[in-house]
Amino acid sequence: MRLILLGAPGVGKGTQAKKISERFAIPHVSTGDILRSEINKGSELGRKAQDFVKSGKLVPDDLIIEMIKDELMSDKFKDGFLMDGFPRTLEQAKKFDELLASLKLNIDKVINIVVDEDEIVKRITSRLVCDSCHKVFKLSDFNRKDSPLVCKLCGGNLIKREDDSEEVIRKRLEVYKQQTEPLVKYYDDKNLLVNIDGIGTEDEIFERILANL
Repeated sequence: MRLILLGAPGVGKGTQAKKISERFAIPHVSTGDILRSEINKGSELGRKAQDFVKSGKLVPDDLIIEMIKDELMSDKFKDGFLMDGFPRTLEQAKKFDELLASLKLNIDKVINIVVDEDEIVKRITSRLVCDSCHKVFKLSDFNRKDSPLVCKLCGGNLIKREDDSEEVIRKRLEVYKQQTEPLVKYYDDKNLLVNIDGIGTEDEIFERILANL
């Protein structure tokens, strides 16, 4: 099974990606993880990417595509994959299609998790992050006045990230609309898109996804 996961920041892609990856025994592919791995390994592609990262520039699409190509050609991906965080733009989607065609691979489904913008803002502004293990919690998980704001897993301090303010979130959502929403039409035109209602419990959302795979 080869899948792409779409959705605005705060819709719960990370949680569902983990569930999908485990259910179908396919690797969860994060381009951020690939990029960091190549840089840490000191590979040729990693060294090229490092130059852009150090100068504060975006890593070019062609370089990211080359890294993904190396990954997809390994045995780890012979049974499929779940792409998360890529493609982000229409241009990336077209280049990714070219890569898949060159490898004689195809995408089975594109899962688009949909949540109303106001609900996304509400979710993100009310979340807390452990400063030790980085586990994310909801403020409502600590609704008792005497509940300490400490991580339930490691005991670390829970903090609210600076970029989790409403102003920052709405700007991120605007960027998402401009850059990533065109992908929805692109994959819908290819009859690959499945829109999933992202309101409900993690398990309810997961069941909706499974019903469409």
